[in-house]
Amino acid sequence: MLYEFLYPLHDQFTFLNIFRYITFRTIYGGLTAFVICFVLGPFVIRKLSAMQIGQVIQTDGPQTHLGKQGTPTMGGILILFSVFMATVLWGSLSNHYVAILLLTILLFGAIGFVDDYLMQVKKRNMGFTAKGKFSIQVACGLVISLLIFLSPDFDTTLTIPFFKDFSPDLGIWYIPFACLVIVGTSNAVNLTDGLDGLAIGPYIVASVTYMFFAYVAGHTQFAQYLHVRHIMSAGELSVVCGILAGAGLGFLWFNAHPAQIFMGDSGSIPLGAILGTIAVVVKQEILLLIVGGLFVIEALSVIIQVGYFKISKGKRIFRMAPLHHHFELKGWHESKVIVRFWIISITLALISLGTLKIR
Repeated sequence: MLYEFLYPLHDQFTFLNIFRYITFRTIYGGLTAFVICFVLGPFVIRKLSAMQIGQVIQTDGPQTHLGKQGTPTMGGILILFSVFMATVLWGSLSNHYVAILLLTILLFGAIGFVDDYLMQVKKRNMGFTAKGKFSIQVACGLVISLLIFLSPDFDTTLTIPFFKDFSPDLGIWYIPFACLVIVGTSNAVNLTDGLDGLAIGPYIVASVTYMFFAYVAGHTQFAQYLHVRHIMSAGELSVVCGILAGAGLGFLWFNAHPAQIFMGDSGSIPLGAILGTIAVVVKQEILLLIVGGLFVIEALSVIIQVGYFKISKGKRIFRMAPLHHHFELKGWHESKVIVRFWIISITLALISLGTLKIR
C-alpha cells in the first residue's frame, strides 16, 4: 500500500524513490511485523487466557509437558495478523504473487482457525477429523496451485538441485505437484509444532533462506549469474519472506521456553502453506526438502511410526512420534531438543544456499 501510494510521488519528492527498493521494504516490512507482534502479544495472551483458550496436554506424552496445561494457544492469529498487515503496508499489492500469498493466508488461516475453534471453544477433542481437514487443505491447495499455474510469467518446469541443465517439464501435472508441496509443507510444520519455539525457529531460518532465493529469482543479473530461473515478479516475495521472519521473531519472544503462548493450528497450518507456496513460485520446490529438512524429518517420523505400528501389529520404531518427543523420552531436556533442532535447520539452510554454486 505504501509502495502504491508513495512511490508514484517520487518525481515531486525524490526521497520517496527509496520505496522502489525491495531490500528497503524487506527490512522495514520485517521490522513492522516484529513490532506488531511484540506490541500486541501481551494483549492477545491476556485475551486468550480470559477466554480460557488453553493448550490441552495429552497424558500419554512426556510428563514434563503436564505443566503446560492451560497455556494460551491459537497464537497463530497474532502471527497472521502481523504478516497480513505488514504485507499490505510494505508489499506491492499489484503483484499477482503477493495477492496469491495473501489468499493463501486467508484460506489456510481459516482452516487452522476453525480447527482450533472446534477444539478450544466447542471442546471437540481433535477438531476436524483428519480426513476432513486433509480434504479441505487439498481443495485450497489446488486453488492456489491453479492460480500460480495461470500466472503469465510462470512455467511448469522443475528446478533440480545440483543440476544446471536438467529441468523436467510437468505441464498440467504441475498443478497437483504444487498442491502436494503446499499441503505437505502445511502438515509438516503442523507436526513440528510440539515444543516451545521448536517450529517457529526453523521457520524463521527457512523464511530468510527463501528471501534470498526470491530476490535472486527476481533479479535478472543475479539469476543469470547463478543459473537460477528468472521470474520477473518473484522478487517481491522477498519482502513477504522478510515479513514472515520478522513476525516469527516477534512471536518467538513470547513462544520461547517457557512459552507464554502457543501458535496452534491457527499458525502452523497457514505458515507451512505460505512457505510451500513461496517455494513453488520461486522455482525451488525440490530444494524445500533441504531448506525445510527438519519439518520433513518430523513428518517422516510420524509416517514411519504409524506405518510400522500397523505392519508390526503394535511395535514402534521411536519411543514417541513426532521425533522431538522421542528425544525427550530418551532424557534430553526440552531446551536441548529445541536448540539442537535449530542448529540442524540452520545447517540445512546453509547447505541449500550452497547449491546455488554447486551446479
